[in-house]
Amino acid sequence: MKAIDVHAHFATAEGVASMSKFNDAMEKYYGYKTKILTEEEMAKEFIEAEVKGILIGIDAESNLGIPGTSHDYVAKVVKDYPDAFIGAFACVDPWKGEMAIQELERCIKELGFLGLKFQSIAQAFFPDDRRFYPLYEKCVELKVPVQFHMGTTGLGAGLPGGMGAHIKYTRPIPHIDDVAADFPDLTIIACHYAWPWQDEMIAVLLHKANVYNELSGWSPKYFSPAFKKEVNGRLQDKFMFGSDYPVLSHKRLFQDWDSENFKPEVLEKIFYKNAQRILNLKV
Repeated sequence: MKAIDVHAHFATAEGVASMSKFNDAMEKYYGYKTKILTEEEMAKEFIEAEVKGILIGIDAESNLGIPGTSHDYVAKVVKDYPDAFIGAFACVDPWKGEMAIQELERCIKELGFLGLKFQSIAQAFFPDDRRFYPLYEKCVELKVPVQFHMGTTGLGAGLPGGMGAHIKYTRPIPHIDDVAADFPDLTIIACHYAWPWQDEMIAVLLHKANVYNELSGWSPKYFSPAFKKEVNGRLQDKFMFGSDYPVLSHKRLFQDWDSENFKPEVLEKIFYKNAQRILNLKV
């Protein structure tokens, strides 16, 4: 095993349906062509890359009007291809209230999911809005982490009005900083490089012991010098590897990580050791 990919999406027809309206913009933003794979073909790509993936669906039905990815489907893919996937994060629509809380509990207790993930731009909510605090209270009760998308997004990027997507929902300060302060027993994973607020992300990581950062969706060659210094230095125990598959290939990301002069022991932590510790994974 070369790495644990803590942030992988689906390349299957059922898996991409919930975000289909953004496909064209995503292709342009990331410079790739959507290819619909079978579950077996998708699993093969992880196995050949020597990567253990953690899968994420999405439910942004209240904002987008598209049904979310079935958690039963996500769980089945993980179960059917254990050589490729080691778990999944639930993604519930926060606007569904008690139904979202019940679905989260089902995903953890019955389906064996690792935690909860939000895409606040697609779901159109501020993480520090207290109306959604019962979801975090349930995560604390269940002793599972929560992931929040940080920074800009490929959803609607480059199109007029960004297809109505607002990046204001994903700023580390105040949104993640407030949640971390109000829930000190909650493990929070910030997703992505958090650009253009990467310095705010560094500040939160330094100040809040319960906040970590996975770096999917970005090649490390685009990280700022200050951010690279933190990854290679005092914050090296805070970062995890993610791809944002299928928009970035594992092959490309490994090449870019290896070319940026990170210490070998730091790469080992980022690729899998930190994820094993932070997510309590037995791999």
